[in-house]
Amino acid sequence: MAEVINMPRLSDTMEEGTVAKWLKQVGDNIEEGDILAEIETDKATMEFESFNEGVLLYIGIKEGDTAPVDSLLAIIGEEGEDISGLINGASNTEVEETTETAGEEEVSNENGSQDIPEGVEVVKMPRLSDTMEEGTVASWLKKVGDDVEEGDILAEIETDKATMEFESFYSGVLLYVGVQEGETAPVDSVLAVIGPKGTDVDAVLNAGKGSAPKKQAPSKETEKVTSEAAPSATTTEAVAQDGERVFVSPLARKIAKDKGINLRDIKGSGDQGRIVKKDVEAYQPKQAAATTPAATQAAKPSAPAPIALAVGEESTSEVKNSQMRKVIAKRLGESKFSAPHYYLTIEVDMDYAKISRTQINSLPDTKVSFNDMVVKACAMALKKHPQVNTSWNNDTTRYNQHVHIGVAVAVEDGLLVPVIKFADQQSLTQIGASVKDLAGKARNKKIAPADMEGSTFTVSNLGMFGITEFTSIINQPNSAILSVGAIVEKPVVKNGQIVVGSTMKVTLACDHRTVDGATGAQFLQTLRAYLENPVTMLA
Repeated sequence: MAEVINMPRLSDTMEEGTVAKWLKQVGDNIEEGDILAEIETDKATMEFESFNEGVLLYIGIKEGDTAPVDSLLAIIGEEGEDISGLINGASNTEVEETTETAGEEEVSNENGSQDIPEGVEVVKMPRLSDTMEEGTVASWLKKVGDDVEEGDILAEIETDKATMEFESFYSGVLLYVGVQEGETAPVDSVLAVIGPKGTDVDAVLNAGKGSAPKKQAPSKETEKVTSEAAPSATTTEAVAQDGERVFVSPLARKIAKDKGINLRDIKGSGDQGRIVKKDVEAYQPKQAAATTPAATQAAKPSAPAPIALAVGEESTSEVKNSQMRKVIAKRLGESKFSAPHYYLTIEVDMDYAKISRTQINSLPDTKVSFNDMVVKACAMALKKHPQVNTSWNNDTTRYNQHVHIGVAVAVEDGLLVPVIKFADQQSLTQIGASVKDLAGKARNKKIAPADMEGSTFTVSNLGMFGITEFTSIINQPNSAILSVGAIVEKPVVKNGQIVVGSTMKVTLACDHRTVDGATGAQFLQTLRAYLENPVTMLA
């Protein structure tokens, strides 16, 4: 009997699909597991495999055409079978369903939705994955009575694939929670109610019940088609013993995993050696493992020795992103994709800096690092090159008359940037004490928000990790950030002779909207002069 294949829902947000390419044509024999077509969704182009056997009798959507989910994609059956009724029935069904849906919506609007007060929203259990049928509330991040803003995370919902954050698309007060923590509910069931304080929740819930269209029991044919479209259409690959890639249908892979069968031992009968369901079911381990003496004797002496490939089980783990990590990702992404970065690198002779630091630290109660010297040099260079100490404001450029330098500090959850206020007015020892104090607070999670605000320039130093050169993303709204590498000893030329010298590479990342290349280069020249002659910073 002919089977109707509908356009599958291959992603959670897919509403329609485009047939990028048909891999089978009308009249071709179809085996279970064969790839019928490549379908372009709103996220990717994916292979769609057949879960039926027979002859491809009809193609409902041509290559390049787009159609809604569940529309007629193809019909597979026996050769010569009359399918005119299925084709006409599919068309009529679509019209009837559209009419019925419109009628149900009309009735719903007349009987129920008008009873729901304006500004009140009934939040349903969302479909967070393409295979999700129900969800479990792992935790509520908002409680009844809490104010909710658009974009706030309401709850963490566990799907069949992962635990995901569910954010609110409405603002108001959380009036009602329909699914408690740890409870499971079907998709589209009432999850919560958001609206003005004092709303009659019982009336809203009753109105919601009245407005919900009645669900008709699916026919057997519909259930069958749905079950066909449900498995993932992506292709899973395994590696065979000879190093060639073998394609495996998702259903076959699942059966093999449940039975503990190694896919590398199975020979596929589908297209391009693709392993399908029947290959796994017919597989017999003893036959695959046995090697007969005749086969051994028949082997040619020149045959290469078999390669023992690594076998293991793939595993992953997911760790919930901290709020700090989310903010870092958001801000750095905004900076990288909005500000046109360019990079300038110079190498600084640090011989005199090393001598000066040793002399300064020999004084009682004094401790200065190379990073402190870099911060001081940057502060003084910024006063000579005010174009670098700016911020881009679309219609205007803000010139900062003060110098506040941010110092990037690595912490357990990510990166914090304490700010040294008026760094140009502080001595080396004052800068050293300020950096030590703020870095300690940052690592102990005791730093105040005010200590991380207002930077006009940023320094990032990875030299202590042995990194000799790197680039950084600008810390908005700054116009530049300096990346400081390690001090290394190497052969250098001085006065015409090769001697051992200490050098350090620094890279300036600039926002081309505010800092031109020549301006950035001049800033680095001034910075080098201060670092190579530290006595000038003591004046």
